[in-house]
Amino acid sequence: MKLGFIGFGRMGGNMVKRLLDRGHEIAVYARRPEVRAEAAGLGATPAASLADLVDHLASPRVVWMMIPAGDAVDATLKELTPLLARGDIIVDGGNSNYRDSIRRAESAKARSVHYIDAGTSGGIWGLQVGYCLMVGGVPEAVRVVEPAFRDLAPEGGYLHVGPSGAGHFVKMIHNGIEYGMQQSYAEGFAILHDGPYAFDLRAISALWNHGSVVRTWLHELAERAFTS
Repeated sequence: MKLGFIGFGRMGGNMVKRLLDRGHEIAVYARRPEVRAEAAGLGATPAASLADLVDHLASPRVVWMMIPAGDAVDATLKELTPLLARGDIIVDGGNSNYRDSIRRAESAKARSVHYIDAGTSGGIWGLQVGYCLMVGGVPEAVRVVEPAFRDLAPEGGYLHVGPSGAGHFVKMIHNGIEYGMQQSYAEGFAILHDGPYAFDLRAISALWNHGSVVRTWLHELAERAFTS
């Protein structure tokens, strides 16, 4: 399918690469010429403005935003939404507050434009292993974008979790769990480091990644950090 992308940073850029590798046609909007050139070098169509981006897409247009949550999203939507037509779709793949996503979906609906909130997890590793996608929005819009969702995600890594706001609500809880796990690991290793024994923290982190109930991908990253 053909999509427009706003945001070509570490996450957005890798998502564009993954979609291009799987045969999708991507137009990328970026203000800086060097970023547009980088996108073009990967096979994407560069767009110098949001109007240019929209012109590169066919109805129903799908525009995916990977930009920082907050004012930047509202500013982009203020310029983008009037350029779209009935049935077009906006996807917010950032970490927006779910209440903001509900509000933005209602605002888009007033213009007959669909708004999908897609909580996205996977970081820079998603290019190779895929992204976990937690998607909220009306079913008819989600179905249109589903080919991209399925190609971005590994098997079992995409789910339409509910209506507008639901995707970012699930991502919010996901992030809370992630941060809690990171804090627990950090506190545990700090106690080991400051305790009465001269532990090899790298060796213990490697040990816990083999058969332990606390083994996780986050803990694998901790082991790599100790190794480096």
